[in-house]
Parts: sequence; structure tokens; C-alpha cells
Amino acid sequence: MSILKTITVGGMLEQQARDYPDNDAVVYVDRGLRLSYKEFDRKCDDCAKALIAMGVSKGDHVAIWATNCPEWLYVLFGTAKIGAVLVTVNTNYKVFELEYLLRQSDSMSLFMIDRFKDSSYIDIVNELIPELKNSPKGNLNFQGLPFLKNIVCASENSYDGIYTFEEFMELGKDISDETLLQYKSKVDPHDVTNMQYTSGTTGFPKGVMLTHYNIVNNGFCIGECMRLTHKDRLCIPVPFFHCFGLVLAIMACLTHATTMVPVDYYSPTAVMRSIQAEKCTAVHGVPTMYIFMLEHPDFDKYDFSTLRTGIMAGSPCPISVMREVMDKMNMREITISYGQTESSPVVTMTTPDDAVEDRVATVGRHMPEIEVKIVDPETGKDLPPNTQGEIVARGYCVMRGYYKMEEATKNVIDKDGWLHTGDIGMMDERGYFKITGRIKDMIIRGGENIYPREIEELLYTNPKVQDVQVVAAPSKQLGEEVAAFIILKKDVAATEDEIREFVRKNMAKHKVPKYVCFVDEFPMNAAGKILKYKLREIVIEKFNLQSDDSIETA
Repeated sequence: MSILKTITVGGMLEQQARDYPDNDAVVYVDRGLRLSYKEFDRKCDDCAKALIAMGVSKGDHVAIWATNCPEWLYVLFGTAKIGAVLVTVNTNYKVFELEYLLRQSDSMSLFMIDRFKDSSYIDIVNELIPELKNSPKGNLNFQGLPFLKNIVCASENSYDGIYTFEEFMELGKDISDETLLQYKSKVDPHDVTNMQYTSGTTGFPKGVMLTHYNIVNNGFCIGECMRLTHKDRLCIPVPFFHCFGLVLAIMACLTHATTMVPVDYYSPTAVMRSIQAEKCTAVHGVPTMYIFMLEHPDFDKYDFSTLRTGIMAGSPCPISVMREVMDKMNMREITISYGQTESSPVVTMTTPDDAVEDRVATVGRHMPEIEVKIVDPETGKDLPPNTQGEIVARGYCVMRGYYKMEEATKNVIDKDGWLHTGDIGMMDERGYFKITGRIKDMIIRGGENIYPREIEELLYTNPKVQDVQVVAAPSKQLGEEVAAFIILKKDVAATEDEIREFVRKNMAKHKVPKYVCFVDEFPMNAAGKILKYKLREIVIEKFNLQSDDSIETA
């Protein structure tokens, strides 16, 4: 008998609001905000009404570019309730990446905050859309982004051409409960509800279309592996825009009526403070997040005695760090998961019943209702245990496809429904998987997926650059770093910092190359193909880099 749920994201929230109305749904320690499931559901209904009033209909794309603020959650569930598609935007994006995403996704509305760290989102949006300041709110007309009509900013400040979040919510005051109900009745669990941009094996980032059925059930199975209940409280410092935050955290909590304790953006003290204040029983994070807490000078001042579980994923997990987290943070039931955005995302996971050795040396076994196997990447034939090959997965979790990219979709989902991950691994006789490498050129830096082609395309626009190749360099702290090999044009000179600054001005900070190498030529094979693995070897040797004792996770 299948354990899968045929219910929408909005329907799931409403069910929990009925079953656990007074249970804390969302608690922001640093904001002093606490909402029960009943209160949270009502707030999301109000957001759904405001979306309707703004002209958002079923199937429309709504982008959100913000940290883990409460408005992010309201818009997530508000769009889900009326059948719109939430397009998530990486908080580190700059103008080059934002313009591509808004254009490729056909987003009609953009929700945002005004700034994050060293980036002024307002300046970026005004640079991208010069007409914005002179446009009436809700009636944007920009030829470069023909679909985009509305921009809403969650901020204490007001900006020309942009709704404040309070103004946006006021729009829904005249929308009746009956009208909202009509919208809800037309939403199907198999409709696309979320679109996340991920770097593939070729070209620019692709919009991965995920359905209610995809993410609700993946979240449910993840929560089951963690043994979550309505009595648990999960601290969420991982970004909502990533599957780690959206599915492994929000959806796992939603399906188990677990309390969400988000942190706006990661800082060791904010996470430790939230865990202690709310007596959290779980916390998620990439290895770097745990390392920064363990090494923080005030670590011993915080109480971690209520913790028991959580997920460490997103990049290679050092075994030594895993053991420290289990011992010093009391997370005896911490789990490891593996997958990718295209698979909603988790396809394998460890459980608290697994031996400690299996929880630090493997990525677990296949999740319920999902098939995972190892195949020969050349022939597609199944491989026996303990043989390296490509990891492929099939089941409810496989994405609907890449938005407006049919050929790219066919390249990763075969005629039998198997999703080809591009990751190399092996499975032992007991069904435990290990990740050993990647077919893809993807760089994974501190949990962030970076596609080299994006950085290469940008650097090609630098007037001093003749040719460029970007590869991954090993990093003990972040798993991998970006390394750029550059052939300069004749009779010109450039510095490493000059190249870094060029990328920094145009792309997210995590894509800025840590290592820049000026070369006269690239190593090639007899057929003229550039050997990127040779470039990686050069980086390791030149900068004396050593890879860490680690296992790979998604």
C-alpha cells in the first residue's frame, strides 16, 4: 500500500491548521514573531487573496528574491493555494543572473527585500528596469521583461513603482472567501507549484518544474526518516530558495505539523540562539554551517541538550565534523541525504537506525516509493554491487521537466522515466549508496551549485580575456572553490584581483574565483578537447591544496 499523499501544498497546510490549530507553526526568535498553525494558515489565505487582487491566476509565475523572512513563507503558501507557480531566486544573485531568471521564467510578479549583505536589491532592480521609477505600481511595462507587471518589497521603506508588502496585502481586503475557495478548487496535486533554477550539464541555469505531489511527498518521506512529529521544532538556517530549505525543511515540517524556527540568514550566533530559545529538537545545515558553530568562541555558552536530529547535506561532509556534531551538539540521530533539485530533491537517506559507520560513510538507501540504481553511463545497463557507475532514479519524485527546455529534459529523463543524475557512485550488497564523483562539471561550494559555463560566458565579455576555463578546486572548509584559467589577449595585462572584481560586479559572490591562473594554453587531448581534470590537477599542485576526508551528499 502506497504511503504517498495526493494533496496540494495549500491543502496540507489547511489540514494541519484543523488538526493542530494551536500548535506553533512558525517562530522567529530574533523578530519576536510566533504564529500558530491556525494563525499562519489565515495569514497565507490573506496573501492568496492579495495575489488574486493583483491579477495572479492559476499557472502564473511569481518570483521571490529574499532571505528566510516571514513574507517568503506567506508568498510560498499563498501562491500554492491559488495554483500559481513560485519561482525561487538565489539571494546572492546580481543583475546578470536576475535578468536571465526573470526573462526565462516569464515571471509576472517579483517579491523581494531591499537589500542583503553587500547587495542593494533596489539598485539592482532599478539598473535592470530604468523605467521602474516612473511606472505606476502594478502596471510595469518593460520591453526587456514583457511578463513582469508587479514588484513588491518587504521593507520599512517605500520605493517608486514598487508596492510595500503592507500595500500588497491591503489589495486583498475586498476578495471574498468564496472567491478564494473557487481558486483553491481548481488546484490539482499534480500541477506545478514551484520552479527552482539549477545548473545543468550544458548552457545556463534551467527552471526545474516541481509539482505539489513532488514536494509534499518528498517532504513527508524525509520527515518520516527523521521521525518528526508535531512535538518537534526544527531550526532552519538553510535558504528557503534552495530545495534544502523548501523541501527538506519547510515541507518536512508541514507534513508532520512540526514547528518551523527559521533564521533570516545564516549566522552561527543566530542559529545557536534560536536553538536554545525555542528548545529545538532538530537543525539542518551544510557542513560549513556546523563547522562555524562548533568553532565559535561562544559555542560552550549555548544549550544543545534538546537537539536529537537534523540533516547534514549540500556538500561533502567531513567525517570528523559529523562525529563532533553527534557528540557535542547531541544530534545522535543526525541524517545524511542525497539527491538533486530535479528529484524533488532527496532519493537516498540514512535513518536513525543505521549504524554510525553507515551514517558517516554512505548517503543511505533509497527512499520509499523511489527506485535508485547504478548504471553504466555509456550503455545504460545495470551494474552489479560495488561497481562504479551513474546514479539514476525513478518514481514520484522526478520533476515535470525543465521550463521551456524540452530537449534538455529529454537528455536527463530517459524513455523509461529514469532521471540521470550525472553523479558517479556505487551501491553495496545491502543497498547503501556512496557518491564517488561527478560526470558533470558542476562546482558545489558550501552547498551552492555553480555551473562553470556561466562564469566562463561572463569572463568572455571581458575585453582582456581571449579564452577561459573554470574548474573546481578542492576546499576543506567549503567542499570546493572556483578556479579560473585565463588566456589573455595579445599585448594586454591583468591581475588576479582585476578578474575577481569583474566577476564580483556582475555575479553572485560565491561565483567569484578564489583562484585565478593566467596561462598560455589549455591541456588538450588528441581530439582537441580541453582536459578539465588536468586543470584541476594544476590548481591542486600550484596552491598546495589537499582534499578532505569526506563523503559527498546533495
